[in-house]
Amino acid sequence: MAETHKLDPDEWEFWDTWMRAQRLLARELERGLQRDCGISKPEFSVLVTLWRAPGREMRVGELSESLDWEKSRVSHQLTRMESRGLVETTQSGAGGRRTGIGLTAEGRRAAESAIDGHAGNIRRHFLDSLTPGQAAVIRAWSEQTVDRIEPPRPGPDEAAADSEP
Repeated sequence: MAETHKLDPDEWEFWDTWMRAQRLLARELERGLQRDCGISKPEFSVLVTLWRAPGREMRVGELSESLDWEKSRVSHQLTRMESRGLVETTQSGAGGRRTGIGLTAEGRRAAESAIDGHAGNIRRHFLDSLTPGQAAVIRAWSEQTVDRIEPPRPGPDEAAADSEP
C-alpha cells in the first residue's frame, strides 16, 4: 500500500498562514503598481523583461518563454500595451523578416518609473521586515525549491552538445 503523507493541525495552520501572506503581499505589490505607476502586474512583467533585454527588444516567442506565458496570453497583452503606446513591433534580420517587440520611449519611461516604485514597495512590504538571518533563510529555501521543482535549463552550448551524434 502506498505511503500517505498527512499534515498535523499545526502544519496546516503554518501552510495556510504562508499562503495568506503570499496572497496579501502579491495584492499589495499589485495595488502599488496600479496606484503609483498606472500599470498592471502583467504590464510590469512585460516592461521589465523588455527593459532587461539587449536593445530593449525581443522576439515574441522569446518573451513568451521568458515570462513562462502562453503565446496567446503574450499576444493579447502586447496588443493592449501597444494601444497604450508602451511597446511597438520591430523588424530585424534579413529583409526585416524577424518580428520582435520593443519598448517605446513611453514604455522606457514607464519601466523606469515602475521599477523604482515597485522596488520601494518590495522594500517596504517585504525586505524591511526581515532580519538578515531571516532573509538568508528565505533566499536559501527559495533557491532550493526552484532547483527542486524546476531544474536549470541547459544553456545554448549544452543543448547543442546534447543534440550532437
